[in-house]
Amino acid sequence: MSPKSRIPAPDPGDTWVPRPRRRQTPLGILRHAATFLGSSVLGGVLLAGLILPGAGAVGLGAKNGAEGFESIPDDFKTPPLTQATQIYDAKGGLIAKVYERDRTVLTAEQMSPLIRKAQVDIEDARFYEHGAVDLKGVLRAITKNAESGAAVQGASTLTQQYVKNVNVEMAGDDPVAVREAQRKTLGRKIQELRYAIKLEEDLPKEQILTNYLNITFYGHQAYGIQAASERYFSKDAKDLTLPEAAMLAGLVQNPSQYDPKLHPVAAQKRRDTVIDKMVENKHITAEQAKEAKAAPLGLDYRDPQNGCITAQAGMGFFCDYVRHVVKQDPAFGKSAADRKKLWDTGGLNIYTTLDPDKQAAAQNAVSTKVYVTDPVSAAMTMVEPGTGKILAMAQTRPYGLAKERNQTVVNLNVDAAMGGGVGFQPGSNFKPIVAAAALEAGLPATQQYDSPNRMDWPTMTTCDGTWKNLNKGRKDGVIPNESPSEKGPYALKQAMALSVNTYFVQMEQEIGLCAVKQMANKLGVTGKASGDPLQEVPALGLGTQEVSPLTMANVYATFAARGDYCAPLAINRITTVDGKDVPVPPARCNQVMSTDTADVINSVLLGVTEKGGTARDLRLDDDRQIAGKTGTTDEKKSAWFTGYTGNLAGSVWLGSPGTKVPMRNIRIGGQYQAEVFGATGPGPIWQKAMSDAVRTMADKEFTTVYIPDPVKHDPGCATPGTPPGQATCTGAPGPGSTGRPHGTNPSTGAPSGRYTPTTPPDPGDPSDP
Repeated sequence: MSPKSRIPAPDPGDTWVPRPRRRQTPLGILRHAATFLGSSVLGGVLLAGLILPGAGAVGLGAKNGAEGFESIPDDFKTPPLTQATQIYDAKGGLIAKVYERDRTVLTAEQMSPLIRKAQVDIEDARFYEHGAVDLKGVLRAITKNAESGAAVQGASTLTQQYVKNVNVEMAGDDPVAVREAQRKTLGRKIQELRYAIKLEEDLPKEQILTNYLNITFYGHQAYGIQAASERYFSKDAKDLTLPEAAMLAGLVQNPSQYDPKLHPVAAQKRRDTVIDKMVENKHITAEQAKEAKAAPLGLDYRDPQNGCITAQAGMGFFCDYVRHVVKQDPAFGKSAADRKKLWDTGGLNIYTTLDPDKQAAAQNAVSTKVYVTDPVSAAMTMVEPGTGKILAMAQTRPYGLAKERNQTVVNLNVDAAMGGGVGFQPGSNFKPIVAAAALEAGLPATQQYDSPNRMDWPTMTTCDGTWKNLNKGRKDGVIPNESPSEKGPYALKQAMALSVNTYFVQMEQEIGLCAVKQMANKLGVTGKASGDPLQEVPALGLGTQEVSPLTMANVYATFAARGDYCAPLAINRITTVDGKDVPVPPARCNQVMSTDTADVINSVLLGVTEKGGTARDLRLDDDRQIAGKTGTTDEKKSAWFTGYTGNLAGSVWLGSPGTKVPMRNIRIGGQYQAEVFGATGPGPIWQKAMSDAVRTMADKEFTTVYIPDPVKHDPGCATPGTPPGQATCTGAPGPGSTGRPHGTNPSTGAPSGRYTPTTPPDPGDPSDP
């Protein structure tokens, strides 16, 4: 081969223009070298080689020359690279990929040998022959730059380039730190050279190359060869063909200039240059090169898919909730900074509790029953009793930033601290909490109160003192029932079925507000959704303090689990990309009420869904046993239904999160409604979602108790000293009662779990305050 034939063809991406060679004398070369040192970053490299002991020797492979250098941190050799995190549902389906930098770290064996050869050939052909510094490359660069009169060719080795990339990576998302890591100063070059020399001493060449291929940037948010392979060719790095590998290797020098989407001609020319280099270095044959050059770019491009906004089936809000869990739960780090670093570094496989079938059922219900263009919206959470696992989290308005498309990133299902808003008043959804507190305080399941149609708010004890009504006789000092026909006396199961306000106010008065607040805390209502503490005021028991659907779903899941409260759980397992387990929060469950209390609550809430109850029309398709409670706030600005089977609890909120639209004379989901109640607005959403969600679930019935119907109140029946309205003549069958134990079939006496309250409903009032 003649000397001329060994000169490679010019790189089409180069900016220099060949010109006639001028004969250079040694003095001329030194003069140009001095010029080069003054204007090029190579000056730093050469000066480092002169002033650092042994630097030149190490550049030629002399290992002992580096002994005078300070050691470098171990994590610099193989730094914890920022990678993509994959979030999966409970069946292994991908919810979303989230990342600060899209990267998946590979081993050498997981990469195509072609990309390893191509990257070396185009970036540092003598990589396996020199040390941290390639003196031949330096001299060649000096000569070439001297001929051109400008610094047009560098001499950084692949190891030095790796060191620079590590510095940038470790700077993270701090723009000041990134700029500092990229500064082309003498001090910076000396530090990079010191680290490069130490790396060449401590790591084999193949490992340095693997690290380089994992860290380098290939454009379009793709860091590392795996992300680049997926971005441009929709395949794994181990499956790259020769022309594909050559194109990716060529991108590293200038990802913008050789962008195959924006500049396909330049990208193809650069690819062909890489192929020529591979022939020159005898890694492929001329025939292979010819065939590779004849191939088109063959892009199979995939846009970057980053973050919860890419989640399908309405899972974006749950995805965002998982992010908040990782950043806030101490299980993932002692400090907020530690937890943020874990999330930002990524490289995690997060396996969540979200059931895709139940998610689809919930999302379908909130989307078909309430249109995204409606003035109101709906949100629904499903929870598994006995575990606290969140199985579904859906809302009408999609996750996103486009307000003109009715998108939002506010998760209406959760508290503000977890990405939600300030919550919504639950209305009568809260009354079962009052009942549970009363039963735990020793009141019987047959408890009666006179329950007038209207009454002044009574004086009540609190945890720290007494609450007094300062507005007696005025509108703000009076509590009415929803319907004029609602006046007592009532017992618990009747009062719950009809949602009688004054009954529960009298119950609060008897047990005290402190007992109500403490029971709410035990059931997970530790404060308002905004983060503010619960206020000890009588209206607490009527649901005037804002909560979230997740909170209410979990309260009712505790009833279904017979008093076993479990904190909401979103994550089953986390592993790193290399298969190591990351500790996750365990299920946190404890018995917060007796099973007897829970059984009474379940028996009472069954009545809400039966004949005479406010939710009597909300049976599921398979007619399995259900319990629940409606809730509607003042002026119909929010409406709720929270209900459950023996093994699934769900809470639905309906309303306007911002403007507080009164839901009267309104069209929702294409249907006109004169007035929205818990049973008529959110109830049908719950009914549709739950009917679909339980199709493949076992039919688990509740453990119920017999609660005798009271006799009609007779003042003469009370013994002296009995509080007004609290009858002592109970236990005998009342009008309309079957006299059989609760939960038996009227015809056969067999258990059915259904009963008929003794008080017929007002035909014109299917509502619940």
